[in-house]
Amino acid sequence: MALAWGLPTKTGKLGRPPSQTVEQVVEAAIDLADAEGFAALSMPKLAKKLGLTANAIYRYVRSRDELLVLVAEAGWGPAPDLVSGADRWRTAATTWTQAMIDRCDVHPWLVDLPVRGAPMTPNLLRWTEVILETLTGAGLSPKEAIQCALLLDVYARRVAGMRRDLRQSSAGSVKSTTVQDFLLPLLRERGYPIVATLMAGGDYSDDIDDSDVAFGLTRILDGIEGLLPGNGHHTTDPAG
Repeated sequence: MALAWGLPTKTGKLGRPPSQTVEQVVEAAIDLADAEGFAALSMPKLAKKLGLTANAIYRYVRSRDELLVLVAEAGWGPAPDLVSGADRWRTAATTWTQAMIDRCDVHPWLVDLPVRGAPMTPNLLRWTEVILETLTGAGLSPKEAIQCALLLDVYARRVAGMRRDLRQSSAGSVKSTTVQDFLLPLLRERGYPIVATLMAGGDYSDDIDDSDVAFGLTRILDGIEGLLPGNGHHTTDPAG
């Protein structure tokens, strides 16, 4: 955490001066993950990429867990700028969620990073702060705002993960003539009439396009809107 916040850390003073900076190590790790995926983020592979010995890499980061904290902080990067105003919260929340999905398109391995708890590093906390500013500004309590932020976060990560998996899939497309010629008769004969209708009409797809993302996000935002003051929401005190 001290490294993520740019604070000095204790380092040994013996031996040769370091040939790399922590920032260079993290940048190399991101390049490695971009090229080979999350599984490539190992200390030995990173050391080899940097031309370091297996032991020397630990002069910069003490463990793989520490590396992943720094890689997540750099990979997510700065939070998006959101429009302000209580009446523009939907636009701001949409921008924030789409920015998460877009960031995962740039670094697909972000969805594979283990989530070890609430954000505690500067960039990740700023992502949290800006969406909380939006939602509390619209009238939600801080507790409601963090719960809604989690919902948007989970949606964005899930969409990004599915899109990544579909891009990397080698399976034949359900829209291909070969697949449809095989499946459609079976669907109709064996009791899948609704799926058959969707497939025949071109609406049964193995893609997640922008309209699919927007549809789901709109439903989530409609639900959040129901929590806003003046929309009939009230909190029942279980003790009362």
